[in-house]
This record gives sequence, structure tokens and C-alpha cells, in this order.
Amino acid sequence: MLNWNGWRDTVACVASLLQMDGDNFTVLIVDNNSSDDSVRHISQAFPTLKLLHAGSNLGFGGGCNVGIRYALQQGAEYVWLINSDATVDRGALSALVHVADHDQSVGAVGSVVFEAEDTARVQLWGGGRVNLWLGRSTHCLAAGAVDFVSGASMLLRGTALNEVGLFDQERFFMYWEDTDLGFRLRRAGWKLTVSKNSKVWHNQSSSLGFGNPLLDEYAARSCFRFLRRHAPVPAVSVFLALLRMLVKRVLVGRPDRLRAVWKAFRTA
Repeated sequence: MLNWNGWRDTVACVASLLQMDGDNFTVLIVDNNSSDDSVRHISQAFPTLKLLHAGSNLGFGGGCNVGIRYALQQGAEYVWLINSDATVDRGALSALVHVADHDQSVGAVGSVVFEAEDTARVQLWGGGRVNLWLGRSTHCLAAGAVDFVSGASMLLRGTALNEVGLFDQERFFMYWEDTDLGFRLRRAGWKLTVSKNSKVWHNQSSSLGFGNPLLDEYAARSCFRFLRRHAPVPAVSVFLALLRMLVKRVLVGRPDRLRAVWKAFRTA
């Protein structure tokens, strides 16, 4: 679990993890150089848990990589990434492992993620699909094939990670890193799937909040970098994605978000 200036969410998430079925798991927290006294609060709440320090803000993928490397070095067969602004069902992890154990070709398994404020409403069914021409990623809301498993709740097989590598923290500071990993896993022959019995409740985008120009900048830059790696004709896809993003922000009357997308394009 990655924490960044959100110790209250992290404490609530850990509390739900410690109520899960079974005991063959270890809770590992990585602090991404928080400035809100998170380390003290988390350490006081859970003094026996392992808390790693990233040293600087490495972004989502980079911070998660700190924890993934540590887990693999300790001999973990699976690594479960769970967002700190989520809470989990008692059987969430066991349901993920059950699916992975029954098919050794599965590289990643996702959960059914529900809205934290509307607990019966599905936020995403494990992951999503990607239109490689328009650079549009959409959440799956019902059972079906996924192009990627969401990093909000993602069980990863250690052998698959050893083969394809971890998150690409050089290209993706925030957003699209889970999508990139999903595409790399599938390209290497690993399957992606979803456990319908693994349930998670997630407070979406609590880090920056919707409508924040900085969110636009991070998301757009990562999208362009993803398309340059995976799209069939990258130049065309990047152009169409940029056009779509600019038009959308013109229509909603947000010049600040328009500038953020343009900055992302110029620095991608």
C-alpha cells in the first residue's frame, strides 16, 4: 500500500486488511515522502507493521515499486497492490489468490471495485479497455475481457513480474502505469482476469480531486507516452488524443485545464 499525505485513509485501509480471512499475508506500507506527519501517525497506529520510506515522491508506480521489490526479495509468491483510499471485504485477498492459483497462466487479477460513497455501485469491474487510436481508457462495469487491471486493487504473480518487469516509473509518474503493465503482461503471454468475489470500496481520485488541472497534466502526459509505446501508429493516435482532450476542455470552459493538457503534450 502506497501512502502520500493521507494517513487517515491509510489507517482505515489497514484496519480493514487486518480483518481479512486467513493469515498467510503481510501488510506492507510504503510512504512516498509525505509532508503531513503520516509516518508518525501510521507507526503509532500499527507499530508492528513494516513501513518503508521511498525517500522522495516517486509517483504511484515508483512508490509501488519500492514495496514490490521488497516483497519479492522476501519470497512473496504474489503481491497485492491496494489503494490507500480503499477498504476491503474480508475475503477480498483470498478470492484473488483462489483465481490465480487455479490458472498458472494468469499474471494479474483484479477486484470488483465499488464506490465508497455509494457502496452498491460498481466503479469498475477489475480494470478496463483501451482505444489505442483515440487514447481513451474506459472502466469495465460488468464481467468481460479487460486490457488492463486497475492499480486500485491488483494481484500480481511474482514470476510474471520477474519476466516483464515492474511499473515503468521513468515514463509514468502518475496514471496509465497500470495500463502499460497490463499491456506488457499480455504481450508476454500472461492472462489478465477479474475475481467477482473480491470486493473493494474505493474513494476515487482522493489524491488530487476531479477537475484539478494538475490531474489533467499528469494523466494527459502519461496517455501520450503510453500511446507512443503501444499504439499501432503512434503519431496519429497522439494527435487524435490531443485533439479530443483539447476540444473537451474548450467545451467545458476550462482554459486552465486546456493549458495543462497542452503542457503535457509538449513535455511528454
